[in-house]
Amino acid sequence: MLNRTILMGRLVADPELKTTGSGISVTSFRIAVDRSYVKSGEERKADFIDIVCWRQTAEFVCRYFSKGSLIAVEGQLQSRTYQAKDGTNRYVVEVVADNVSFTGERRDASAGYNNSYNQSYSGAPAAPAVDSQPAPSYQSGSNSDFQEMPLDDDLPF
Repeated sequence: MLNRTILMGRLVADPELKTTGSGISVTSFRIAVDRSYVKSGEERKADFIDIVCWRQTAEFVCRYFSKGSLIAVEGQLQSRTYQAKDGTNRYVVEVVADNVSFTGERRDASAGYNNSYNQSYSGAPAAPAVDSQPAPSYQSGSNSDFQEMPLDDDLPF
């Protein structure tokens, strides 16, 4: 089974970082996602989608995004029920984000962030720095670069 959701929209309010009782960072926010179809003579409509981010992803969102920021979100759709303060049962559908990315316009450092358009955070540890030397290419190689394998032996795997 597959449960993946990819959305791009604008934050409708500033995200607020909260911490659970066990010290885990969490934020929830809503994005407005424009519908692709517009009836003639009508304004474009938008859907408002609730997003939840945990741990480092939550900290990343709260640090670099604010109301009106364009954001790309990738995650899983999740539904849950809870009891409101007035005793009524509530049903909520939200996206639990695995990966968030900058999109759209680039802002200067005084406005929040100054990273590239493709900057994203997936909660995974950063890849170690790689030597700046390009990987060897075998496209321009010749047959003398390779060894013949004997066909009478068993394969090594």
